[in-house]
Amino acid sequence: LSKTSKTLIDNVVDVARGDEQIDEFTLEDIETMLIKADLGVDLSVEIVEKIKSKKLKSSQLRNFLKEEFENILDLAGSNELVYKENQLNIYFVAGVNGAGKTTLIGKLAKKFKDSGKKVLLAAGDTFRAAAEEQLEIWAKRAGVDIVRRDKADSASVVYEAIEKAKKENFDIIIVDTAGRLQNKFNLIEELKKIKNVIDKNAPNSLSECILVLDANLGQNGLSQAKVFKEALNLTSVAITKLDGSAKGGIIFAIAKEFALPAKLIGIGEKSEDLKNFDKKEFIEAIFG
Repeated sequence: LSKTSKTLIDNVVDVARGDEQIDEFTLEDIETMLIKADLGVDLSVEIVEKIKSKKLKSSQLRNFLKEEFENILDLAGSNELVYKENQLNIYFVAGVNGAGKTTLIGKLAKKFKDSGKKVLLAAGDTFRAAAEEQLEIWAKRAGVDIVRRDKADSASVVYEAIEKAKKENFDIIIVDTAGRLQNKFNLIEELKKIKNVIDKNAPNSLSECILVLDANLGQNGLSQAKVFKEALNLTSVAITKLDGSAKGGIIFAIAKEFALPAKLIGIGEKSEDLKNFDKKEFIEAIFG
């Protein structure tokens, strides 16, 4: 987060010194700076227009931005993962290949297991043997069960996981899914099919539909979110690889454009480096 902080705030302070009203040249600099921090063009322009209409002085800029960012995150909704007691909870995890989806699922499984929950993984990315193998390694590491059927129909794997979870009283199923964006139509149809299987065989069990995004992708994350939002009723995003990125601004862009709150962030390789997203902490990391 310190990289996002440096990109964002140092530049604000640098371009907006003194106590004069912010002029057109400075506004252009601020807009460039916000785009570089990955807030996206639309949101950056909107913020700059507000600064202009409010006739802000340089000394007011820091507080204005802090309030603006807080509001954006607040409007996207709660950052707490939904968990319903005394019933099956299914977490449907989507995202493109390479976003860190399978690793995030493994870490999330361990997090739930450590809190005393009985967890089952469903290896729904049956197209890539490597993804299933990776998930199996994580299942062993986390000490949780897995349903895996190489080359099987992904929806049938999820169906099998639901049946097993019902019989054996699991608290949680975490579903891994394919992420072949180059074949968009087939991917979307496959994801919809899995969701239908969940809705039909475990009604009211779908607690979260999480989109995993790589922080380094920046604005490409917005176009990915658009594709997956069309296919699924997404409830939240998980941002991975935030440790090596200046791209934390994507959290604001996604919150603003899609009303999707960030609920999980990955800040390193270890299991404990998957954190619940804390918006207050995130704002403080950026603004100090």
